[in-house]
Amino acid sequence: MNQPRRVVVTGLGALTPLGNTVSEFWNNLTEGKSGAATITRFDPAKFRTKFACEIKGFNPQDHFDKADIRKMDPFVHYAMVSTAEALKDSGLDLGAIDRTRVGVIWGTGNGGFYTFQQEMIEYGRGDGTPRINPYFIPKVIVDIASGWISIKYGFMGPNFTTVSACATSTTAIIDAMNYIRWGKADIIVTGGSEAAINEAGIGGFASMKALSARNDDPQTASRPFDIDRDGFVMGEGSGTLILEEYEHAKRRGAKIYAEVAGGGMSADAYHLTATHPEGKGAALGMKWALEDAGVKTHEVDYLNPHATSTPLGDVSEMKAVVNFFGEKPDHLHISATKSATGHLLGAAGATEAIICIKAIETGIIPPTINTQQLDPELPSGLNIVIGSKLKKDVKVALSNTFGFGGHNASAVFKKVE
Repeated sequence: MNQPRRVVVTGLGALTPLGNTVSEFWNNLTEGKSGAATITRFDPAKFRTKFACEIKGFNPQDHFDKADIRKMDPFVHYAMVSTAEALKDSGLDLGAIDRTRVGVIWGTGNGGFYTFQQEMIEYGRGDGTPRINPYFIPKVIVDIASGWISIKYGFMGPNFTTVSACATSTTAIIDAMNYIRWGKADIIVTGGSEAAINEAGIGGFASMKALSARNDDPQTASRPFDIDRDGFVMGEGSGTLILEEYEHAKRRGAKIYAEVAGGGMSADAYHLTATHPEGKGAALGMKWALEDAGVKTHEVDYLNPHATSTPLGDVSEMKAVVNFFGEKPDHLHISATKSATGHLLGAAGATEAIICIKAIETGIIPPTINTQQLDPELPSGLNIVIGSKLKKDVKVALSNTFGFGGHNASAVFKKVE
């Protein structure tokens, strides 16, 4: 039986609340900075939650002409910018590769959320006569970012978008890995983007009591595992990974960041919005991811957990961790980076995959910030990196993302010796 084709990461791009490039993002993350502040996108005065982790200093006019800006929702702007960085980072000569063997598998939880809201507001202000922008549908459909990327670069391989709420872009990465393994493509642009910081997004999540309301101190509001956590902080942005078949990357002398070694997806089959209290689905996803990667539990050095700073979710995930890894997994270090970035929803998996890959590349585990007193409901014996970064040789990293509807996705990244 032939061995599956190996899949490696040869390019990275990011647009985040902590920085508009991978290097800026990584530097601010490892230095323990927070991306949270009072919302500037709209007036939040009447909302229960008045802050979020917005992208700073981003102007679409720096990247696109006016005609294209009008045709794109912000989630597409973000996707295109991080992808441009990743492709440049990969060193791919687009004129020398077979673009029928290059695909795009993207992820977004909400698609053109901003556009949908704006068009409905404009409709409501009118006299009831439908005056809908002709670009309305092409701006809001969730698959349109993958379409834009393929059109711009002429990539004619597999092209689609995954949707699994906050597990979305991890699901996209796993799908991309498998399409390359199966020989359906040699290179796939993958990742996810989200632009949901608007009245509908903030109002909707706040009405569920899912968002933190720590309006007097936004920068410390996202505090995973802390006894005083009160919900997540909304984030936005995009992360892009260039996945490539290993031999293809070697032949062209590509820089290889890490191997995408395996992935696991499962369902809680429990509740629309709450995680299973014992983390049964999460444990199953991690188990399948490690089996797919051929990795034993004691070989995992770093876990980037879902850990959104919600009262129920953080505890259930850590219960899953000890149930799967053992009660005192001394080898495993954990850092919850949503404490700094906020929760990027459908883009969370992609940006956190980049964090895992950078930890492997640099030997640095970024810190969990803002956590002051661990919740006594958490299992004991966990090595949570709190306050400042940790230097460690990371050979294997695991990324967890979970979504409303009970979707779980875990991806394994390995150092390529």
